[in-house]
Amino acid sequence: MTPSPVRNAVVLFGSPGSGKGTQAKLLTGRLGVPQISTGDMLRARLVSGNSLDLAVRANMQAGALVSDDVVNCMVEERLAQPDCALGFILDGYPRTADQAHHLSLWCESRGFDEVVIYLLVDYNKVIARLTGRRQCPRCGTLYNLTTRPPAVDGVCDRDGERLVTREDDQESVIRERLEQYRRQTVPLLEYFRQRGRRLLEIDASNDPPEVLFQKICRSIQPA
Repeated sequence: MTPSPVRNAVVLFGSPGSGKGTQAKLLTGRLGVPQISTGDMLRARLVSGNSLDLAVRANMQAGALVSDDVVNCMVEERLAQPDCALGFILDGYPRTADQAHHLSLWCESRGFDEVVIYLLVDYNKVIARLTGRRQCPRCGTLYNLTTRPPAVDGVCDRDGERLVTREDDQESVIRERLEQYRRQTVPLLEYFRQRGRRLLEIDASNDPPEVLFQKICRSIQPA
C-alpha cells in the first residue's frame, strides 16, 4: 500500500518586515501550494468594505491586531478551499496563542503537519526596511528605496503607477506593530515547542531574498 504524501502546513513566523511575504511567494513556487496571507486578506476586505466593521478598520489603520475570532474564521474559510488540500503556506498567521491553538487543532483533525519557519531580524533593521517600503496601488508590487528601488523614482516598473506608502508602513504604526508582536506573538515560539512542532530558526537579517530562500529550502528538507 502506497503511503499518503506528507501534507505540510508551513507557518512563516517573524516580525513585520522580516521578509515573510517574499519568502512565502518563493516557497509557493517551489512547493506548489498556495500562500495564505492574512494581511492581504484583511486589506482586501478593508478596501471592499464588505466584511470589516468600523472598529476592525480602525484597529488595522492603527497597527493593532484584529480579533482572534475574525481572523480564525477567515483563515478557516480559506483553508477549506480545494487548492489547500495538499498543503499551504501561512504568512502572518497565527499571531496569538488562541490563533495558534485554533490552527493546531485544525491541522491535527485533518492530518496536516505544522512546520514553523522563524525568520529572525533585528528590530532596527525592520524599521529601516519598512519605512523605506513603497507599493504599487494597482498591481501590488513592493519596492524598497534602499534594497529594491524602482527604475524610475516613485513609479512602478510594471505599469507606471505612482507608488504609495501603506498606512501600516508609517514609523509610528510600525513601532506599534512591533510592540504588539513582542507582547503577543513572540511567546508563540514556546507554544510551538511545547506542542512538538518542527521549529526552524533562520537568521534573516542580512541575506538577500534569493540567498535566504535557499537557506530555508535546505532547512525544510526532511531529516
